[in-house]
Amino acid sequence: MTTIKADKTPGGTPADSSITVVDLFSGAGGFSAGFRAYEPDGPGTSPFRSVAAVEFDEAAAATYAANFGSAHVANVDIATWDPTPYAGQVDVIMGGPPCQGFSALHRNNPEKPKTDDPRNRLWAEYVRVVRTIQPKIFVLENVDRFLTSQEFQSLQEAVSEGGDLSNYTLRSDILNAADYGVPQARRRAIVIATRNDLGEPLEHPRPTHTRDTTTSAQARFAEEEGTFVEALPWVSVQSEVFDLTPAETPSVDLPERTDKPLGVVLPGPYRTTELHIGRNPTDLSLARYRVIPRGGNRHDLTGKFANIHGVETYLSTTSWDKHKTGSGDVMGRMHADRPAVTIRTEFYKPEKGRYLHPTHDRPITHYEAALIQGFPSDFQWFGSKVQIARQIGNAVPIGLGKALARVIHERLER
Repeated sequence: MTTIKADKTPGGTPADSSITVVDLFSGAGGFSAGFRAYEPDGPGTSPFRSVAAVEFDEAAAATYAANFGSAHVANVDIATWDPTPYAGQVDVIMGGPPCQGFSALHRNNPEKPKTDDPRNRLWAEYVRVVRTIQPKIFVLENVDRFLTSQEFQSLQEAVSEGGDLSNYTLRSDILNAADYGVPQARRRAIVIATRNDLGEPLEHPRPTHTRDTTTSAQARFAEEEGTFVEALPWVSVQSEVFDLTPAETPSVDLPERTDKPLGVVLPGPYRTTELHIGRNPTDLSLARYRVIPRGGNRHDLTGKFANIHGVETYLSTTSWDKHKTGSGDVMGRMHADRPAVTIRTEFYKPEKGRYLHPTHDRPITHYEAALIQGFPSDFQWFGSKVQIARQIGNAVPIGLGKALARVIHERLER
């Protein structure tokens, strides 16, 4: 077990922050970064202060510690973590238990059952911590299919009369990060619970952006008193990400640098701007990238050949050619004028999804993926290329966390 209090906080967290937060399954700290990004009175005025975080992965825990100096970071299995020192001392608990067991990616894979996956049971540890600490509000984030799971049904039973959390009222919804200004169409289940002694339960934040900017769609964004509020269009990856991408070719490796924030030597820290790194693709992969047009995907490889080292090589695969329907995102180029598809943990592999650069013949870099998620340029990262990619892909988008922070702050202030 390693518990540390970091002393470095890029971007700063005001010492007089009034709303205390515990981040469970914190990962790199996307949720916490979103809360810190909410600055109602200008730079450095976030009312939220992270006091504790629990994260099993040591590289992710190190990243969290490097960025949130006010937090005690426990690099442990949450089942072994004792929350009693924080009982009655925390305003907000947030977190996203590992969600791969719920993921639609596994729904047709009998070797990865949804309901028996031990990762699905980690929500019960979340409930245990909430029961002990009794925060004013807790927020649980997961994949959209969580709301149809047995685990969510059990959570609803926990807040019903006689349940372990019967003094809370739940509100659940599926939010799309793109509706809150994030350059990524990422749908997530967000469960918000308000302690009953606070009165009216907290509702989800209203969208600020929309895919449909017609007049009829705009009418849905009218305020309660009838004031017309113009919703902004979804944000594109070109303006928020690729216009900021360095012109030089991405590096293959991270700089050689190590530190031991948790007592174990790890690569890092690296600023977000140092993550403009990518794979060293094979000649076959490069040939495939060159053939795929703007907005294209694996279907554009069918029937195409390339001369690779003097050998005429077929660019598609038998498997891809057999599947005429199904996902069109595999080996796909991102659409420059739209939000990105969901950034997953292997975004550097275009065979996993629409992760090719809109115009360059390469996958997106770690830097670009971090920008799509909304991480600031001075955020510090620990870990290998694969570990940092996992941290980026698993994070709650900063813009979505910021939207939740706003409504929580307004509710607690009221």
